[in-house]
Amino acid sequence: MAAFLIRTFGILLMLTALAVALSRAPDRPVQTLVARWAPPPSDFVEVKGQVVHLRDEGPRHDGEGTPPPIVLIHGTSASLHTWEGWVRALKGQRRVISFDLPGFGLTGPFGGQYAPDDYRGETYAAFVLDLLDALQLKRVVLGGNSLGGEIAWRTALRAPQRLAGLVLVDALGPAFTPEQVPLGFTIAAVPVLGRISEHLLPRALVAQSVRQVYGQPGKVNDELVDRYFEITLREGNRRALGLRLQQLTLGEGAEHVATLRLPTLILWGGRDRLVPPAIGRWFHERIAGSRLVVFDELGHVPQEEDPARTVAELKAFLGP
Repeated sequence: MAAFLIRTFGILLMLTALAVALSRAPDRPVQTLVARWAPPPSDFVEVKGQVVHLRDEGPRHDGEGTPPPIVLIHGTSASLHTWEGWVRALKGQRRVISFDLPGFGLTGPFGGQYAPDDYRGETYAAFVLDLLDALQLKRVVLGGNSLGGEIAWRTALRAPQRLAGLVLVDALGPAFTPEQVPLGFTIAAVPVLGRISEHLLPRALVAQSVRQVYGQPGKVNDELVDRYFEITLREGNRRALGLRLQQLTLGEGAEHVATLRLPTLILWGGRDRLVPPAIGRWFHERIAGSRLVVFDELGHVPQEEDPARTVAELKAFLGP
């Protein structure tokens, strides 16, 4: 019996060592990711010393009567790629700008003139205004998903004169209790586990987390998982994710949303269990004149899960 237990324990140790070895995922320099994830029209621009991965597409005509550009902000652990379907549908008629937030995508952690390790919503809103200045954009339609939605409404509160319209897609806002949190976020939010995940990251964990935020998990394919997995490995991103989640205070400043007075479109996935549809109704009740559209079968990233249906609502909102 003792020999059997020793043998079994040895096998378990070997399997554990194998699992750790297979899960080992060191940070990757951004240069190793550019060829696959930042082909043209991707560009890298500097904003107060911070290098930002950005795509600026569509006509750039200036002058009276020119519709304002559309600027799109992704959510936590995502990237500008989450808007690709929308951009394809819009860029024939409108200038559309998407970018990777500091700490995510190929932009990497805050640097330059920005304080390191500060990933609060207000810090991001100030960064967005700096980006608009760097691109010489006086007035835009600003849209965001999840964290990006929070940043969008915070930017609107800071500088309402800079926004011609606001688009909130499954946005963070008031305090609430999520029905389900992706396992990857749960791990990253715990300091000790988050530090471990900076070195070990099973691809299966990323796949599970992405499926958890989709209303129809069957739409999650290998290429989508590859993108989330590989971009997460960009140097500094996993550490930034942990800091962002640890600094998150749901509801902070959300009471001021009711003071917004600008055209607002609110889009929500009816199967969103991370930021449930009740939050979309909360925004709709507080932003006068806003329009709320719920897509019953979609999840937390409806613009990525079904770009055609969701962008149709945006086109109607924007008008001719």
